[in-house]
Amino acid sequence: MIQLTVIKITEYGPWTLTLGSDREHELQMLQANLYREIQKMFSEKNSLVFSNRFDEFFAVTNGLTLEDHIEFQKKLEKISTLKLSMSIGYADTPFDANLKAHEGKRTPVVLSKEYNIYGFIDGKSDQKVTIMHFDVENLTSRRKIKSPYEISSIIFNLYAKMSQFFVEKKSMTFFMGGDNFMVVSADNSKENAKKFLDLAKTEFDITLNCGIGTARTVREAVNLATKSLDTIREIRQSGKEKPEIYEMSCI
Repeated sequence: MIQLTVIKITEYGPWTLTLGSDREHELQMLQANLYREIQKMFSEKNSLVFSNRFDEFFAVTNGLTLEDHIEFQKKLEKISTLKLSMSIGYADTPFDANLKAHEGKRTPVVLSKEYNIYGFIDGKSDQKVTIMHFDVENLTSRRKIKSPYEISSIIFNLYAKMSQFFVEKKSMTFFMGGDNFMVVSADNSKENAKKFLDLAKTEFDITLNCGIGTARTVREAVNLATKSLDTIREIRQSGKEKPEIYEMSCI
């Protein structure tokens, strides 16, 4: 079981028009600052926030209660004039939790009218989260023959394929910057990771490494996934044959 919270700026379009046409620099700074504040709040509760289209964020919120979400909204009201909605869902897979959060907002199922919170909340701390952390093997060599923008095009095409592949596995993919991606994974994570590594080689001529972490909270799962990825690098640097996938769990 996994719990997700979708955080969205409300009435964003009409508000942006009040800034006039010379507004893009202001919007970019505002979005970056808002993401920073949201990430700080949620990470302090052992959650983690993934940016999605800049005016919307996904947080994995295993163990967080309605009271926790109300506390976030109270803090955000003090630091931003923007209004935010929070839609919560939980299910056996990340993608289905996303659907439940969407259902809760659309219906709507109101959890707190005052603080604009919707959906279905579990709040139990005995849940499980699995994170895959992918990076591209030896991207440096490609930079010698490709321009920065061409590298970005390759990475974004890979991201699109990764997102499509994993959503069919009831998992959710996020680009983390550079050549890093994280997947909030459903079951069969190692098997699905191997399939995508093979696909990336075939379709993009790209070798990926994948660290997998499983824990009760998303912060610990990400910690283990990144440790797993670092372990792959350490094995490679030692001169031994490295695995493409390495997995750690504290459950």
